[in-house]
Amino acid sequence: MRNNFVSLILIIAITAFGISIVIPNGPNYFGKQTKTHLGLDLQGGVQLLYEIDSSQLNGKSPESAQSETIDLIDKRVNDLGVSEPIVQARRIGESYGVLVELPGISDVEEAKKLIGKTAQLKFFELDENQKEIETNLVGSDVKSAQAGTDQNSQSFGTSPIIYLEFTEEGAKKFAEITKRNVGKALITKLDDQIINQATVQTEITGGKAKISGIDTLKEAKDTTKLINEGALPAPIKLVQESQIGSTLGQDAIEKSLVAGLIGFVLVAIFMISYYKWLGVAATAALGIYTIIVVSLYKLIPVTLTLSGIAGFIFSIGIAVDANILIYERYYEELKKGIVPTQALENGFSRSWPSIRDSNIASLITASVLFYIGSGTVKGFAVTLGLGIIVSLFTSINVTRNILRIFVKNK
Repeated sequence: MRNNFVSLILIIAITAFGISIVIPNGPNYFGKQTKTHLGLDLQGGVQLLYEIDSSQLNGKSPESAQSETIDLIDKRVNDLGVSEPIVQARRIGESYGVLVELPGISDVEEAKKLIGKTAQLKFFELDENQKEIETNLVGSDVKSAQAGTDQNSQSFGTSPIIYLEFTEEGAKKFAEITKRNVGKALITKLDDQIINQATVQTEITGGKAKISGIDTLKEAKDTTKLINEGALPAPIKLVQESQIGSTLGQDAIEKSLVAGLIGFVLVAIFMISYYKWLGVAATAALGIYTIIVVSLYKLIPVTLTLSGIAGFIFSIGIAVDANILIYERYYEELKKGIVPTQALENGFSRSWPSIRDSNIASLITASVLFYIGSGTVKGFAVTLGLGIIVSLFTSINVTRNILRIFVKNK
């Protein structure tokens, strides 16, 4: 009885903690803002489809170039501060591409400008005829870049600058280039666009340089990010852009909430009408299940899409399925003449193998959907898998502790 009381207190504490997360404008936990993260179809935003120029792979396979492109674009869109962006591989006919989804983004043009940059950093020197000659110093020779302001400028704080630190090999290359170009111009380009042209005053051997002449500090910071993150393996071209309005998303949320509420109420009515007081316990456990799942969505966080909400609603049925197996076992034990308290324990222990196996099979299905599927399919798999795991806790632990009190009092 003492263990049952402790378990009940723990369940109440978990439920109270979940409620504090679920309620709007609740407290922040673990340094995170506990808000619902909505996907593109619910929040609105933009969907961009890029095609990789396979003619400029420089010996790399299309698959590896696509993988590198996804990693770099993912870093760039995260720098934009977009909530839960999605960057995925796509095939465009015979070509390789990348799909980028940016929920709730405010400046689409800025995003396209940052994503589409190949970010090839190159250095040029001039020959006797003032013709540009590309050097062997490239972006991969840069160890780090940092944006700031020119401390020596008379107008302090208004002259953005980028400080470069080269790798050991890059420092040697830069020293050689500056040594043979003293008194001559050295040109720095990013994607064939000149970002700096300066006259070399002396040989530079410290492995450090600076790029001046930048218009704004924001431009300097954006360029710095591109340099630090590296260049795309090949140029990319925007082939499709789709705007999704937030009005459509809001309508979908409202309908999904209504569908979820109807589903919950119908399940509760069935359980109570068929199993009486046992159904009341199952409904209470189902309510706790819903609170825990929704709070986990906000804490992890899980990006909710329409398919994700469908997975959650579907998991409600799975959550109550275990209770039905337990109750039927319980009634079978009562028919054998076993006392209710022991019948209850037998019902749980003897139905557990069936519950365990069915849920493991469902988890395997959800895992396959997650790893093989993409986009909305993954959203369905995540919410379904999380729901199955939580349902195991609520159907076995929560329902059992509630029923122990019911049966003892009865």
